Amino acid sequence: MRERMIRLGLPTKGRMEEETLTFLERCGLRVVKPNPRQYVASIPAIPELEVWLQRSVDIVRKVYYGDVDLGITGYDSVAEHGGNGRDILILHDQLGFGTCRLVLAVPDEWDEINSVEDLAQLAHRRAEEGRPLRIGTKYERLVSAFLTQHAIVPYQLIWAEGALEAGPHMGYVDLIADLTASGVTLRENHLKEVQGGTLLHSQACLIGNRRALKQRPEVLAVAKQLLEFFEAHLRATGYHAIIANIKGESPEAVAQKVFSQPDLGGLKGPTIAPVYLRDVHDRSWYAISIIVRQERLVQAVQQLRAIGGSGVVVTPATYIFEDEPATYRRLVAALEEDPE
Repeated sequence: MRERMIRLGLPTKGRMEEETLTFLERCGLRVVKPNPRQYVASIPAIPELEVWLQRSVDIVRKVYYGDVDLGITGYDSVAEHGGNGRDILILHDQLGFGTCRLVLAVPDEWDEINSVEDLAQLAHRRAEEGRPLRIGTKYERLVSAFLTQHAIVPYQLIWAEGALEAGPHMGYVDLIADLTASGVTLRENHLKEVQGGTLLHSQACLIGNRRALKQRPEVLAVAKQLLEFFEAHLRATGYHAIIANIKGESPEAVAQKVFSQPDLGGLKGPTIAPVYLRDVHDRSWYAISIIVRQERLVQAVQQLRAIGGSGVVVTPATYIFEDEPATYRRLVAALEEDPE
């Protein structure tokens, strides 16, 4: 029987799907889906990987049960549905997209309710009237833990998906606990966040099935490959590579010129190499390569010109590979400590 391919779950539909596919493509890991209606795809750069396009919640569940080996999903889904943390490992928790918060939000007209303390007092008053606070959410476990911790009791959780923001004004809930990225949708629906009512900060993360990572070396190898590309791309975000020609008596003399300027040090220092001209007797030109941050790019170019730089070429940095990813080292350590 053919050995099962390594499976990677990716979110389908909506902003999370678009941002995930864009992120992977920028990492050099383009996802190819032969048919838009199919839910199985591939990543040509990693041919042994089979991509499953699933809902974010289903990715967590499938990784949990081992149907999928690896997955990219929101941390909110992992926190709500990931169990006790034994079967699912978080390999990378900050992929830099899908950023949002899980918050409590109440109607604007609740003038006297502005904090979790106010909510707790309201819950106690409602208890005396026999009317527990009704809270619409799809994050029952996280919300229950938060409400209990902050003495917002009693309460009644009402499961709801879709347009939760309409719930308080339709009358079937008093307030909601839902994700928000910018707060615009809440404000447009006449809701306000409660001070101290942020339950969770979330963004896209890479997760894996503990058993698959521990027992199947090929899964661990693919996880390392993904982490290598993710970290190299994230490290390069906001950096540009600059190449320029500078005249000097020696590489050391050119290095001194470069170090005399505040924005030309690069990650560790400039790379300096001789420029070979048609006039073989002229050995006074050198090419330097440095990495600079986006926000200091204009200043760096000006400083290069000030020390005699010419032929300046600037390109965005796509990857910055360094040592073995710290996330992979932590993964290996976690697997080695696993008593199983």
